Amino acid sequence: MAANLDAIRAAAERVAASHGLDVVDLELAGSAKERTLRISLEKNAAGREQLKAELAAAAADGNAERLPERLVEGRLNVEQLSGVTHEDCAAFSRDFGTLLDVEDLVPGGEYTLEASSPGLDRKLSRPEDFRRFAGCLVKVRTFEPVRNNRHWQGRLIAGQEGNITLDLGAVKQNSKSRKSGLSQVEIALGNIEKANLVPEI
Repeated sequence: MAANLDAIRAAAERVAASHGLDVVDLELAGSAKERTLRISLEKNAAGREQLKAELAAAAADGNAERLPERLVEGRLNVEQLSGVTHEDCAAFSRDFGTLLDVEDLVPGGEYTLEASSPGLDRKLSRPEDFRRFAGCLVKVRTFEPVRNNRHWQGRLIAGQEGNITLDLGAVKQNSKSRKSGLSQVEIALGNIEKANLVPEI
């Protein structure tokens, strides 16, 4: 019997909400005998706002040395910090693991549960992700080629509804992208196979 990912996601979101967290991504991978359920988490909107306020206060008080250097220099968007701690992941895993077993959401019983932060190279999938991370560097792979290219990298700028726009001048492009002669490219959200943030280190 196959696992119902929608039911697992709904359960994960309920448990995450009770801990002040949001589910960023969920994946069930591996064979029937060695399955791994991976869940990436971040602080919810209120938690992220609190984190921003704490960072702003540290900068205003002259305690910028406590902040990540990339954040102080403006190379890291505060939205890229998930705010999730090891303790958050452990508490979520304990409660969610119990719920999975009680409701038998992963039939067969054998699986490994991994909960973590989405990381600085986090996956972008929902329209709100693309709005939230406007101004960040992203790499995108499309289902269908756009200007004869399926791989794009650039700075995410506000796009029209249903599309994203990348500023290609923000990074060195691959040969196909350079040959296109474009400074910007517009990509339909429905044509995006995979999109990730690119850490600016």
